[in-house]
Amino acid sequence: MGLGALVGFDAVRSVNAGAETTGDHHDADPSADGDPLDDWLATANDPRTPQVRDFRFDDPPTVYLDVADSKSFSPPAVKVEPGTTVTWEWTDADDEHNVVAVDGEFDSGPAESEAGTTFEHTFEDAGTYRYVSEPQADAGMKGVVVAEPAPSSEYPAVDEWLVDTNGYDGTITERTGEDLVEVVTGADGNGGHFAFEPHAVKVSAGTTVRWAWTGEGGGHDVVFEDADVRTESIAVEPGVHFEHTFNEPGVFRYACRPHRALGHRGAIVVE
Repeated sequence: MGLGALVGFDAVRSVNAGAETTGDHHDADPSADGDPLDDWLATANDPRTPQVRDFRFDDPPTVYLDVADSKSFSPPAVKVEPGTTVTWEWTDADDEHNVVAVDGEFDSGPAESEAGTTFEHTFEDAGTYRYVSEPQADAGMKGVVVAEPAPSSEYPAVDEWLVDTNGYDGTITERTGEDLVEVVTGADGNGGHFAFEPHAVKVSAGTTVRWAWTGEGGGHDVVFEDADVRTESIAVEPGVHFEHTFNEPGVFRYACRPHRALGHRGAIVVE
């Protein structure tokens, strides 16, 4: 490893050491305004657009090193429940890599190149853990693991559906006893105007829910997972473009199809 890479990696260690907090959290809240995690990911190599992939309701993730000679961790950013074991697996036999936490929390040892090599670490405490491959740190081979408890309400199907949507914290807005409830689509969230507001709402049987478009974020629609209910087309203009009366109790999950992967999802709980 050259002197430039060593200096760059030491500088990253120094900067992040200053950002650490006391207690179990190894860094500031990654969703907070001004947090440097976005800057960290912006300089991380990834075949896709860098984003934190949520594995809190999935099997523990495997992060692959240098897929297709990309000098990247894939995926570069994952979110897991505290207590989860993350596995890293080497895929390239040409270049040497390792997995080293910036704050010293974990270290796979000297860089090596044997494909199929694995390294594991269990993230017992909540926190944000940045890491690099030392030989390629300055070239953008960096990643992050965010350990954070999943949001929890009395409706697990809603929690799993909305876990990786912008701002969902387990709160389900109480609107029972009302005849008409409005949900905004194209609200600010998920990196643009790609959110429903509120994310999840509880209503009484017989309530009509209508969706009002903001006119922001491009075209949106409303398509349900648990019922044959959907808009006829994608709408762009602001205004109310869809409504439905919920006569039966249940949990009804839905999404905007063009932006579903970004987190433009919602849920209606009918009592």
